[in-house]
Amino acid sequence: MSKIVKIGVTFILLSLFGLIFFSNQQMTPDSSLLKNDAPIEKVETSPDSITYIKASFAIFTNGTFRIFTDSKYHNRSADVYIEASNPSIVHIKKTGTTWNDFFSTLPFKLTQKCLTTGTKQIFCTGDKAALQFYINGEKNIDALTQEIKAGDKLLVTFGTESEEAIKQQLNKIP
Repeated sequence: MSKIVKIGVTFILLSLFGLIFFSNQQMTPDSSLLKNDAPIEKVETSPDSITYIKASFAIFTNGTFRIFTDSKYHNRSADVYIEASNPSIVHIKKTGTTWNDFFSTLPFKLTQKCLTTGTKQIFCTGDKAALQFYINGEKNIDALTQEIKAGDKLLVTFGTESEEAIKQQLNKIP
């Protein structure tokens, strides 16, 4: 064979070998992914991020039990809501939900010092009356920031009620 033919055949064989070798390299995993120190991106879903628990609440203003049967209060969030069938029961589907998270979904305003109802009545702590919070029968001034736990019972009461009247209100929470 002539020298030119030998060079041509060698070039073609090297080209085919190179083409086959580099094609296989693209199909194999990146070697850096196989090292222990290589970063691994994980998407984690916490089993605790979605839950289903129930709690209950009641709101009294000057001894009057506030009801939430109007549809404007029902099913306003996928995470925490009340239903028409029993609007005193809070349905919680997201772990870490606080009482404030729940009340923020409703068409009224509630802070540590004031309640503005859905009909725009305002009840604020002052010289003559106070807004108070009880969780599971215990007075709790930070109730709004507390995570809602299964079976919790929250009482929000405004007025000058005696301890006996507060106990009766607590007993009305389902």
